[in-house]
Amino acid sequence: MTKSGKPVITPGPNPLPPPLRPPGRGAVSNATGRFEPVKYEPFDDGWTAEDPAPKQLRTVLVKDASRTIISRNDSPDISFSQSINPFRGCEHGCIYCYARPSHAYWGYSPGLDFESVIFVKPEAPALLEKTLLNPRYRPVPVVIGANTDPYQPIERKLQTTRELLKVLSRFNHPASFITKSALCLRDLDILAPMAAKGLVRAAVSVTTLDRRLARDMEPRAATPQKRLDAIRGLNAAGVPVTVMAAPMIPALNDRELETILETAKEAGASGAGYVLLRLPYEIKDLFKEWLAAARPDAAAHVMSLIRQCRGGKDYDATWGKRGRGDGPYAAMLARRFRKAVERLGLNRPGPGLRTDLFERPLSTAGQPSLF
Repeated sequence: MTKSGKPVITPGPNPLPPPLRPPGRGAVSNATGRFEPVKYEPFDDGWTAEDPAPKQLRTVLVKDASRTIISRNDSPDISFSQSINPFRGCEHGCIYCYARPSHAYWGYSPGLDFESVIFVKPEAPALLEKTLLNPRYRPVPVVIGANTDPYQPIERKLQTTRELLKVLSRFNHPASFITKSALCLRDLDILAPMAAKGLVRAAVSVTTLDRRLARDMEPRAATPQKRLDAIRGLNAAGVPVTVMAAPMIPALNDRELETILETAKEAGASGAGYVLLRLPYEIKDLFKEWLAAARPDAAAHVMSLIRQCRGGKDYDATWGKRGRGDGPYAAMLARRFRKAVERLGLNRPGPGLRTDLFERPLSTAGQPSLF
C-alpha cells in the first residue's frame, strides 16, 4: 500500500522479469511513484517455471472526485489555454506518453499503473454545464483530451466524452479534441452540426504507418489504418482535421515523417503538426527499458540521437525547445516538416473557432424552462 492508502498493482523500480510482464501492455516495469517514501523491486523467485505465462493485467477504474472540470494554463509552448480531460491515465499504453508522470501525484506508478488504473469522471458533464452557466464565464476554445485520450477504450462504455460534447453543443461552445482512436466517428451526429457552425476541430495522432511498430509502441491504440479512417470520416462530415505526426523518435519512426503527412493529406487532413520525443521525469527510464526490450539493436543509436537534440541530456525542458529540440538533427527534422507541409498545402491556416455564438440555453438541468 502507498502512504495514501492506494494499492500499487505491480510495484518495482526496475524492468519486470520477462515471466512477470503482462501481455498487451506498453511499459515493461511499474516503478514506484517518485513521491512515495518506500520503493519496491520485483523479483522472480522461480515459481513461475511451472506456469511461465504472466497473468493478464486487468484495467481498474477509480472514480475521480474532481470538483472542477476545466484546466487552464499559460504555457508559451501550448497553443490553447483551456482543456478538459475526461480521464486520468490511458489504456492505450503508449510508451512515450508525456502524461505518464502525472500518475505519480496520485500515488500510482507512471509505468503499468498509468495504463491499467484509470481515473474516470462521471460528473464531468454536470461540472461543465455548471461552469458554463456561471455568469462570469467567458467562452474560450477548449481542448478535450490534452493530457490523455478522450476516446480510449473505456469511453465506448462510459460515453463521458460524448456527454461533454453534448453540453458544449447546447451552449454553442467552441472545442477541439485530439485522439488516436476511430471511436470519434461514433459522435459525428454531434460533431458535424458543430463543425457547420465553426465550433469544432479535430486532431488525429498518426505516429507511424508500420503496424508492428505501432503494436509494440502503442499496444492498445487503434491501428494506423483506423486512424486514417478517422481522418477520412471526420473530413467527410465537415470536421477540419489536423494530423499530428507525434512524437517523432530519431532512428525509429522519423523516416516516416513525409509519408505520414502525405497519407494523412490524401485521407483529408487540412493541417499538420509534429513534436520531437519528450522524456521528462519517469518517461526517460520507461522508454529506455522499452527500447532495450523491444528494439535492443537500435536502442543505443536512438538514445544517442535524442541526446544530441537535448544538449547531451535525455531531456531539456527549456521553453521553446522541449517540443522541438536543438542542434543539427532537430533543425533537419524541423526543415523536413516545413518543406513537406508547404508542398502538401498543410500549412494554410484555417478559420478559427467561433466564440460569438456562445449562449446559455433557456432550459438546462439546473434551470428549467419557464414554459
